[in-house]
Amino acid sequence: MPFEEDRYVREVLDPARQAGGAPPVDLRRRYQLRDEMGAAEVTETVRQVRQCWRRSRQKLKFRKVIDALEADHTERYTSIFQAAADGELGPLHAEFERSAERDRERLADVRRRLDDAAGKLRLLTPDVVAGIAKSAGLGAPDAAGLTAELGIEVREPDQLPQSPPYAAYPKLRAALDTLDQRHLAGFVGLRSGIRVMGEIPGILDRVAKLEEETQRKTRGPWTVSAEAVFAGLRNTPDPAALLRYDMAARLRERVREHPYDDTLMRHATDDLGLDPDDAKRLIFAIRQESGVPGGPAGRLRELVDAGQIQAAADFVDALQAEALTAEAAELATEVRARLAKAVSLRDGARTEADPDQAWMMLEDALRRAPDLLGVEDLLAGLPPKPPGEARARLQGDVVAIVWQPSPSRAGDIDYEVYRNGVPFAEVTRPNASDERPSVNTPVIYSVAARRRQATSAPVACAPLTFRPEAQELRLTAVDGVVAGQWRMPAEALRVVVKRDGRPIPVEGSGFRDRDVRDGTTYDYLIATVYPDGRGEVTTPGLRRAVTPQAKPVPVADFTVESGPGGRGELLIRCSEPPSGVLEFVLLTAEPRWPYGADIPVEEVRAAGRVLPAAPTRDGYVLRSAQVSGVLLAVTVVGDSATVGAHREHVNLTAPRQVSAVRRGTTVHVGLEWPKDVPEIEVQWGDRRLVVSSAAYRSQGGIRLDIPEGEAPKIQLAPTTVLKGTRIRGPAVLAPLSAVVPIRYDIRTEGAFWRRELVVNLTAEQPAHVSRLVLVIKPGRIQPGSADDGRVLGEWSDISPPARLAVALPRQPKPYWVRCFAEGPVELIDPPVRVLKMG
Repeated sequence: MPFEEDRYVREVLDPARQAGGAPPVDLRRRYQLRDEMGAAEVTETVRQVRQCWRRSRQKLKFRKVIDALEADHTERYTSIFQAAADGELGPLHAEFERSAERDRERLADVRRRLDDAAGKLRLLTPDVVAGIAKSAGLGAPDAAGLTAELGIEVREPDQLPQSPPYAAYPKLRAALDTLDQRHLAGFVGLRSGIRVMGEIPGILDRVAKLEEETQRKTRGPWTVSAEAVFAGLRNTPDPAALLRYDMAARLRERVREHPYDDTLMRHATDDLGLDPDDAKRLIFAIRQESGVPGGPAGRLRELVDAGQIQAAADFVDALQAEALTAEAAELATEVRARLAKAVSLRDGARTEADPDQAWMMLEDALRRAPDLLGVEDLLAGLPPKPPGEARARLQGDVVAIVWQPSPSRAGDIDYEVYRNGVPFAEVTRPNASDERPSVNTPVIYSVAARRRQATSAPVACAPLTFRPEAQELRLTAVDGVVAGQWRMPAEALRVVVKRDGRPIPVEGSGFRDRDVRDGTTYDYLIATVYPDGRGEVTTPGLRRAVTPQAKPVPVADFTVESGPGGRGELLIRCSEPPSGVLEFVLLTAEPRWPYGADIPVEEVRAAGRVLPAAPTRDGYVLRSAQVSGVLLAVTVVGDSATVGAHREHVNLTAPRQVSAVRRGTTVHVGLEWPKDVPEIEVQWGDRRLVVSSAAYRSQGGIRLDIPEGEAPKIQLAPTTVLKGTRIRGPAVLAPLSAVVPIRYDIRTEGAFWRRELVVNLTAEQPAHVSRLVLVIKPGRIQPGSADDGRVLGEWSDISPPARLAVALPRQPKPYWVRCFAEGPVELIDPPVRVLKMG
């Protein structure tokens, strides 16, 4: 079904406007799409729908809806329709289902809100239904269907009298209380199923008969109260109205207690004896008495809020003068003033010479009275000023059209672009492009500014003829031969080739030039020849500079080592090829090309990932090599690559947070075990040790026997066995320095009035202590560092053997004394019985 703009406005935009500006949720309805549409049909329909949006936005009443539609399209659906334009309809169909689900959720929410609002009475006013529907973007017909489905009656509340129709009603009420009557209807003999909403058949006969019976009774308090009631019924023009007011007054008293609807219904039907239908109507009317005011003021306010100023003025003219009081009078004055000003602006726009000024006057008139007649026709006859200078130029295979915007600033201006007088694009910005220009045919592009339906005179560009160059041009230069290939454009006669100004023979869609030397750069011009009706025209052509190179030599072998930077790099050592550029490609499997094969470089690069290689004096350093695969060396010359040697590479992560701590002649090595590494090889001096992850965890680290006087370099490298060969990853260094063991002893010497603590230091080889600290700590726990206690003595630059003494402290026992040293030494503590005092 072709897109019909009038039907779209009628079925989509108008209902959305009436629903408060909320666009439809279902994409099928929003974009007029069907599930069976193809990609091209979807793209064209969406384009026509968006053009309808731009045209409809010129109307003030649709502006809010269109703004919401455009914002939603840009934010959520642009990528989906772009995929549909590319032939991928899966995302669009998935969005169909999601939007349909959102629509079902919206309807379920409206149903729930309507059901809650109706309550036990199952009654709602039209304005409440319209408000719920409008907040959910639902039209009036759909809302009516939902209320009918839920069994809800939509009606205006009955207008109940606010003042009693009988002035002495309080005395009548007191008389009924004296007579012990529930209400006035019970006094006249109505006991159950009482209907007071309307005429009460036989009410006058009942009152007359009851009055005759009362007159035959002996006069007393009962008859006096009864006569007061009869007096009220006789002096009321409509006794039914008095019964209705009495019943409403009693229900109002109960409503002030804020009971639930079912409690009120039970009171009205069981206690007051009302008919259930009349009880519902009475309760509903009393509940609504504090809501929206009715009467002329309510209707006028409704029309003004809806923007129907003309209709409100007609309503004011139809009212009686006495109806225009208080708020209604104020609203009537406002309506007349707004309409008068809008009419004045409309009439002034008819004679205004400047179209832009006339447009602004009409827009002002619409803001004051959106339903003012005749404005739309006037707007349709006010075209904007034409755009400024327009230019069309080729950018590759696309024609770019640019122009100066229209100087008009009134209204929303968009532009129509024509190709040889036929529209082909509608845009809002001063530029457009023709991605499929005609080949070898003169074309005149022109642009016209448009405001709503009014279009300015078009502004034309200079004639332009699109003659594309040769397509998919590729030149290769290898070992004394330059070859070229291309695809000839449509409408072209032939392609001509020149090398440094000399013609080169062309064979079909390519050429082969053998009259070249390796290492020399040549400039080739490839131009296309077209017929122009009077002869031939040659394009400027495409220039390419190529340098033939000798046939590349493949790399026979290479080695892979850990890079010197220690950052996961690889060092490749190999012989430098005499010509070409060496590249290393990481493949996922063995290469499919034989050694020495010459293949296009794009094919090699497409098969794997080229690793960035930096040449150094030691070889090539590969960065970003922290992956496993097959490393292939290729020699690249121009567009050709020669396949060299390959080697399987397994990425082994180096250990981190490596530490080495001496414990006498044993060195404890700790590290953070790398993921997916089965073993680590430890090398120190000329010794090696392979440790598995299980052994590392079971032993709590790695223990090496290294004499205290040695300080070898400890290297740790991840390792594994691949196809019978042990391979190693990058190594890290564990820092370790040589230390000299120093022993010390502490004892007490001297007379009892001058006791001293004496520290004797001894070493088996020359040593130097930078700083020695003697610490005392009270309690039963020995100090763990020089800061864990009170310092008794401190000495610097000591060479064992040495004797050091301090005064014996006056410290209650028990306490500990201990020495701590700084420098390339290891201090060996004496037995605990020497360190602990008491």
